[in-house]
Amino acid sequence: MPELPEVEAWVRELDPLVSAAPIEKAGPAHIATLKTVDPPLSALDGRHLAGARRRGKNLLFPTDDGELVLRVHLMSAGRLRYLAPGSKAPKTPMLRIRFVDGAELVLTEAGRRKRAGVWLVTPKRLDEDLAHLGPDALSLDADGLATILARERRRLHALLRDQRAIAGIGRAHANEILLRARLSPFKASTNLSSEEVRRLATAIREDLERALELRLRGKSDADVYLVHDRVGEPCPQCATPIARVDFEEHTVSYCPSCQTGGRTLKDRRLSKLLR
Repeated sequence: MPELPEVEAWVRELDPLVSAAPIEKAGPAHIATLKTVDPPLSALDGRHLAGARRRGKNLLFPTDDGELVLRVHLMSAGRLRYLAPGSKAPKTPMLRIRFVDGAELVLTEAGRRKRAGVWLVTPKRLDEDLAHLGPDALSLDADGLATILARERRRLHALLRDQRAIAGIGRAHANEILLRARLSPFKASTNLSSEEVRRLATAIREDLERALELRLRGKSDADVYLVHDRVGEPCPQCATPIARVDFEEHTVSYCPSCQTGGRTLKDRRLSKLLR
């Protein structure tokens, strides 16, 4: 799933492009993708977008009159592309926004499960819909993080992925951050020392800033991720083979030497099979 660095890179790329010309026609959109009906997408026809913004993993496209916001969440397989005038476009994208200069903004989604979402809402409704999001991960300092960690006892990997706690981080960057911080993904959030909290806050900022810089340069997952999905490869910090814990819908990658004192974490999916 695209996380904060990817989404922020797309926002910075799209910001000047989508505001270059008024919208000629908004839509069509796939019935599984469009999550709102009032106002209809056609309410965007003739309007001008004010650019691109981001809140957590959501891409936001407000109109320049301040009346509407187009919200897009890509989920795991969605991709949003700006096509210059004359570019070859997919025949049936999940969403198409055509501008008067011939350019298009298109949303595509691979696979059978159509989970990406598009909403057209008022700014007030947007604030209500996204009120559950925690503070943006790039805005967190050590004091703010300490407050979040102390609210309830949570495993660090799960807490970092929880958008209600911290907005923008998913499983991939949770893996990267915890390796950089040298903390176990299963360590309880309420058991961190002050030094570990500072280390984790620094790791969040450094990992996301590094990833954003690479994404802005067009780099792929292979360049961005040092531990995520690299099971069996040497840890970049100590050369110990990267290990993995499998869950039903996600995996946790970690270095046993750097993060768990040499201990191998229990594989939850295998444990269920052996019961």
